Amino acid sequence: MKVILSIKPKYVERILSGKKKYEFRKVIFKEPVDEVIIYASSPVKKFVATFKIGAIIKDEPSSLWIKCNGDSGIAKNEFFEYFKDQNYGFAIKIEKLIKFDQPIHPKKIDSDFIAPQSFKYFEYDQLWKKNRILKTEVV
Repeated sequence: MKVILSIKPKYVERILSGKKKYEFRKVIFKEPVDEVIIYASSPVKKFVATFKIGAIIKDEPSSLWIKCNGDSGIAKNEFFEYFKDQNYGFAIKIEKLIKFDQPIHPKKIDSDFIAPQSFKYFEYDQLWKKNRILKTEVV
């Protein structure tokens, strides 16, 4: 199953450059997910890439930081500000990242698309395959 993750453009840039190899979340999927579609939030508001989930680590924020900080792509203060008042968090390992040659406007896939606050399950596989634009693998 696929899921759409809304990610701020500054973090999307770090993911696409290879500096950010983990995406951090306070909550995680209840269904099994193997692929993520990256939705760059405002002002971009487009699908820009996909990646396979390598692993999902659940731990206390301090332990997550120790395990992932070298590949976190974010500053320590940003990390701990995000996880303040949280007993645990999740680190999603980004693998097999594929950047689209052209970002995809979500309305091409679903005319009623509403960007998720965090994530939402993707239910449009046939439309996705039909409208998918050329892609380039990112190392």
